[in-house]
Amino acid sequence: MEDIGITASKESEFSEWYTQVVLRAELADYAPVKGLIVLRPDGYAIWEMLQRALDVRFAADGVRNGFLPLLIPESLLGREKDHFAGFNPEVFWVTHSGDSEVGDRLALRPTSETLAYSMYSKWIRSWRDLPLKINFWNTALRAEIKGTKPFLRTSEFLWQEGHTVHATSREAQGQVARMLDVYRDVVEQEIAIPVIAGKKSEREKFVGAAYTTTIESMMPDGKALQMGTSHFLGLKFSVPFQVKFADRNNREQFGWQTSWGISWRLIGAMIMVHGDDRGLSLPPRVAPLQVVIVPVYFSDKQEEQVVASAREACRVLVGSGIRARVDDRRDLTPGFKYHDWELKGVPLRVEIGPREVKSGMLRTTRRYDGEKSDVPAGDAAARVGEILAGIQSAMLERAKKMLADMTHDVSEYGALRGGIGRGGFYRVGWCGGPDCEEKVKEDTGADIRVIPFGSGKPGGECVVCGGPAEHVAVFGRGY
Repeated sequence: MEDIGITASKESEFSEWYTQVVLRAELADYAPVKGLIVLRPDGYAIWEMLQRALDVRFAADGVRNGFLPLLIPESLLGREKDHFAGFNPEVFWVTHSGDSEVGDRLALRPTSETLAYSMYSKWIRSWRDLPLKINFWNTALRAEIKGTKPFLRTSEFLWQEGHTVHATSREAQGQVARMLDVYRDVVEQEIAIPVIAGKKSEREKFVGAAYTTTIESMMPDGKALQMGTSHFLGLKFSVPFQVKFADRNNREQFGWQTSWGISWRLIGAMIMVHGDDRGLSLPPRVAPLQVVIVPVYFSDKQEEQVVASAREACRVLVGSGIRARVDDRRDLTPGFKYHDWELKGVPLRVEIGPREVKSGMLRTTRRYDGEKSDVPAGDAAARVGEILAGIQSAMLERAKKMLADMTHDVSEYGALRGGIGRGGFYRVGWCGGPDCEEKVKEDTGADIRVIPFGSGKPGGECVVCGGPAEHVAVFGRGY
């Protein structure tokens, strides 16, 4: 018989546990092509929740959505050579249309800067056209040469990429900061994962950016995960792509640009941080189903009344904006249903049996910690809403504690080198020199994940060379 529950331990078999959760909770499945996955309805519904959360925030900043095609001519990619060189090993190429060669090879979009900016150069004429702020929800394709893992490393992935043009450097850099704040807010408030925000080092910044800002999180296995990035591109693309405008004095200027994006790796992070040996545990704000109501009865006589009460409770909850449904499958026991919905991570279970019908109460069980409580059926909408909000907050607080416990301050190189193998973030003084950064990479396999905002000049010594520390840097091994 095929296993339907989770058989691997999160603590001791993390990678296998993660894959089982993705597949058996029915979020995604493997496609016939290596490195690709298929999103199932629950997985896509979570992505849609994130889309809606971001779109509201984008719109508040004046960002509108557009669409870009998938194919990019090689000649266009080559117009920003450093940028193209960074992606070239990962590019999928289209060389034929039917039996005929296409001539100029066509890349399946690894990222859209070159395509977007070739269009922006046509659309922008004067200062009146600025700022231009467009976001694109699409897919990107990059030949994944490392081991693939659903949502974390796949050759095609869902993401959004925003691309903006501004009249001044200051305005563009303000856009970079606001978008990173949007990402931090969505990640912390929607999927209940705390992050560290800051800049990437020169070595780790986006190819083609003047600088890159990032939000980084820590997974339970001790590996870091980049959750979102926002880049100040300066004039590095506007010059080769001739993104220019006439200013108020009718003088020609180049536009200052930004780009920023997140991907469905947020779903992978959510699985890893909140899941357990029973399966998924979804934060209520992104759960496709927030409440499942399970009727419990022991005879045909009881069934009609219990199921009717369950459906009435569901009607009340749905009417108040809560995503709820009744599991009235007759061929399954209540116990099987409990385990099934726990596997799928539904935040709250409501049980209604003859006792609840008689007392006018509903028995609730929270998925994330198993806590039970009884709420009056007549006040179900308000009370259940409060419980869901409490679950969301508690999940974030628990994740914050995990992040704090896995973040270490070290001042000696031996402690850094010895600690990295155990996982976690290591916060150190760093002189800013690429040689010291490279030495840590060679000795430990760890990168500078982020130079946190607000850390200032730390004083003290560089953990590697002993010279004056110019930055606080957070090292870690990542996905």
